[in-house]
Amino acid sequence: MLYPSSLVRWLQRKRYQYEVTFSLYMLTPTEKFILNSILFLLLSLFIIAASLYLPEHILIIANRMFYYFSGDDSSLPASSGNPKAHLTTAATHFGGALAGNERAFMEP
Repeated sequence: MLYPSSLVRWLQRKRYQYEVTFSLYMLTPTEKFILNSILFLLLSLFIIAASLYLPEHILIIANRMFYYFSGDDSSLPASSGNPKAHLTTAATHFGGALAGNERAFMEP
């Protein structure tokens, strides 16, 4: 007799757990296909968005943390060109509502 390998048995068990957890075993094959397609689409969009935007977002957060701890942004790595080109004061950004030399806002 041929027995499935441990990897195949593990995959079958995971598929079974997935169907039982989300009650897919009660659906027709067409309904399963539609639901799995929607889930795959949403998961794919999430992974693409995370891979495109998360590294830059982490870099921005790390730069802000460095600025908050050191108080000096002169040694921050520039992503491209002049890093202070788009910086503006908070007073200008909020139409003069705030006074001071805050440098934490970027123009759109």
